[in-house]
Amino acid sequence: MAKIKTTFFCQNCGAQSPKWMGRCSSCGEWNTMVEEVIQHGDGGAKSSGNFKITENKPKQLHEIAQGNEERTVTGNGELDRVLGGGLVDGSLILVGGEPGIGKSTLMLQVALQIKGRKVLYISGEESEQQIRMRAERIGYKEPDCYILTETNTQSIFQHLEILQPGLVIIDSIQTLQTNIIESTAGSISQIRETAAEMQRFAKTTGVPVFLVGHITKDGNLAGPKILEHMVDTVLQFEGDRNYGYRILRAVKNRFGSASELGIFEMRDTGLREVSNPSEILLSQRDEEVSGVAIASTIEGLRPILIETQALVSSAAYGTPQRSATGFDIRRLNMLLAVLEKRSGFRLGAKDVFLNIAGGIRVDDPAIDLAVIAAVLSSNGDIPVDSKTCFAAEVGLSGEIRPVSRIEQRIAEAEKLGYEIIVISKYNSKTSKPAGKNIKVITVGKVEEVFRLLFN
Repeated sequence: MAKIKTTFFCQNCGAQSPKWMGRCSSCGEWNTMVEEVIQHGDGGAKSSGNFKITENKPKQLHEIAQGNEERTVTGNGELDRVLGGGLVDGSLILVGGEPGIGKSTLMLQVALQIKGRKVLYISGEESEQQIRMRAERIGYKEPDCYILTETNTQSIFQHLEILQPGLVIIDSIQTLQTNIIESTAGSISQIRETAAEMQRFAKTTGVPVFLVGHITKDGNLAGPKILEHMVDTVLQFEGDRNYGYRILRAVKNRFGSASELGIFEMRDTGLREVSNPSEILLSQRDEEVSGVAIASTIEGLRPILIETQALVSSAAYGTPQRSATGFDIRRLNMLLAVLEKRSGFRLGAKDVFLNIAGGIRVDDPAIDLAVIAAVLSSNGDIPVDSKTCFAAEVGLSGEIRPVSRIEQRIAEAEKLGYEIIVISKYNSKTSKPAGKNIKVITVGKVEEVFRLLFN
């Protein structure tokens, strides 16, 4: 009988080591090395599914038949947008997010809404009765959806062979367990091996597979980093529990843009698609207040108008506070330094708080000008005109830098009824932004913005 082969895996990052170590040499965490069996004593690997595996031989590039990459519409417009237009046959999609954020609800809605495909929803976390209760709350209409509560992959592949579904949803990958690896479900080796089995199934049969994944306390997907490399698409489902809105981001996408964004609203009847994100990111106010400015940003291919809120006050304690929600705090410090050094505004002894309304996080540098306008408005307690929005980046020398796709930003502001948009004067040199019902004002320095807004 052959010797059982074991190795040590880091439960935090998935690093492999032939011997136990108190501290992982890869991520630096303590007491995370766990011994796991990677090969049984009989030396033989058990079958990981009854699906047919074809042998391939090397081909020249021109000999390979060109595929049409046909996509299947899931019935969920926001999900289709993030995926790049729909489901691609044979794709492996990983959906991650915090507990209770709505991953299972989203996947069950997809299973109940998609048409023309037999769907198998495999759950290792909930019973059949719990799934039925959620389906009735959502309001299911598609009868061609099958529910299976199973965690053993060998049993799952037997059901797949019999049922022959057109879409498989697994909730979640951390609950699956294969007989090939002798370790508990959710361990590094089990996640890696079960994901590899699902990858082989998807690629050999052409059936798309959704994998629901947990995340760690740091917000990263639980399991080895190789899990994200194995799949075709990684979707991050996030949101603030204090808000009813959820954001679906494409972190990785082999079949589309990796910077797309989908927005949902959580309701009692499930997740509602938000086709116009600006409706949730802009506050409806009866009167103008200081410290508020509107920015025209772009997420993926979608222009969005968001509201930036700033509060500047005298420091109550010795050290001024700097706080930002939904915005990079380091970039906020940089913008405040530009105002202090280049424009002469004394903000060093004042507390500055910044908030992006709606619970969204923005990385687009085009929001810089709106942040500065909100800070200056709060500092002088002078409101910015509610019909004015901004789209420009601010440089370290105080210049207003141009941003990309300015025409789309102007068109979105015009569509929502804004009368003035402030952009960089250097945008007009590369393109000719114009709008029929909106006035485009170009500026080159921060001082010009201050004179424009507050005379």
